[in-house]
Amino acid sequence: MKNILKFLVTLILSLLARLVVRRYRPHVVMITGSVGKTSTKDAVAAVLSTRFLVRKSEKSFNSEFGVPFTILGVDNPWDNPFAWFSLVKKSIGLLVLPNVYPKMLVLEVAADRPGDLARILRIVTPDAVVVTPFPEIPVHVEAYASPEAVHEEEFSPAYALHAAAPLIVSADDAYARDNAVRTPAHVITYGTDEKATVRLSHIDYTESEGKVAGMQAEVIVQGVKKTIFVKGSVGGAQVFPGAAALAAALAFDIDPDKALAALAESYEPPAGRGRLIEGKNGSVVIDDSYNSSPVAVEYALKTLKDFPRAKRRIAVLGDMLELGRYSVTEHERIGTLARRSADIVVAVGIRSRAFALAEGNAEVLLYDNAQAAAEALAEYVQPGDVLLVKGSQSIRMEHIVRTLLANPADISLLVRQERKWRER
Repeated sequence: MKNILKFLVTLILSLLARLVVRRYRPHVVMITGSVGKTSTKDAVAAVLSTRFLVRKSEKSFNSEFGVPFTILGVDNPWDNPFAWFSLVKKSIGLLVLPNVYPKMLVLEVAADRPGDLARILRIVTPDAVVVTPFPEIPVHVEAYASPEAVHEEEFSPAYALHAAAPLIVSADDAYARDNAVRTPAHVITYGTDEKATVRLSHIDYTESEGKVAGMQAEVIVQGVKKTIFVKGSVGGAQVFPGAAALAAALAFDIDPDKALAALAESYEPPAGRGRLIEGKNGSVVIDDSYNSSPVAVEYALKTLKDFPRAKRRIAVLGDMLELGRYSVTEHERIGTLARRSADIVVAVGIRSRAFALAEGNAEVLLYDNAQAAAEALAEYVQPGDVLLVKGSQSIRMEHIVRTLLANPADISLLVRQERKWRER
């Protein structure tokens, strides 16, 4: 019965969204790939808003439910029947009454299971596509025959583009780069590769009043050297969404200086993506608790290892889920990397117990769940400690970050603080 109800709801949502797109014909920019989609979506939307009336996916609304929610301009009704009634009422209003509708939709899309993106592409097709990098072992791989099958589905929106439409891909990603040239699209690249259309270099931390405040990088656009700044988050990966947004600016004839100004004024990395937060007892928390995958943990551990003037570097890592047959080997590999990058590794969850058997010198503390780890760490942290907190969504690592807050008001900076999430 539950599956039948879900099928009917998705069918109705899809139909309403298709009809709305058909009526208003917005320009659709689709963000796909494996790493950094939400940050890239927010950066691209910030830049395109300088020229167009833009609506973007809220948070990570990237599924066959989330994409229609964005098209219809509604919040997730969850299990509230009145909210669902309001959603249908608003959708019908969009179809039969005069409305001001966005000229451009920036839609994040994702695949958890084979066929997910095909279903989304039946609802709406893109006029431009931005592809973020593909890791060797992507998240959700347990549902696919191989990592390559995940990559193929996540790249599939690019195949829906018309000839000469903008296709923006990472110049550092061989899969995306090689497949992009096989499409009839107009390819624009971004990244550190010397041939990138938007080329990044000299990625480094920024400081304010003697404390790390964010990231910066030199960027060359149309032969002119400029600087990207990202406030409030750390890690080399934080500057790539801005580079992708500059590539989108080129695609839509937006002046690069105006694009950089928009990024400085309107863009900040989403919650749970490398956000710097003041922790208890004079510690610093790098809140990367939104989700986790092997490549994302690699990026985060490099950030922790390179973080300036840390007294103790503490990697608080939860299980990485949905890796299927790669789970054991990837947890063992990441465990070794963690024990070589940090002074202390806090392992949260059953799979992460493998960290204790990995090579490396760091001490390993084991906890069954995030609540237990949070209670222990609240008394354990010392002045000057830098803690990286990261794990898959279901491990709920944000509980640890919430417990470590020096200022309770900073709870507004965390992921999954809505009542529905807190009740799970």
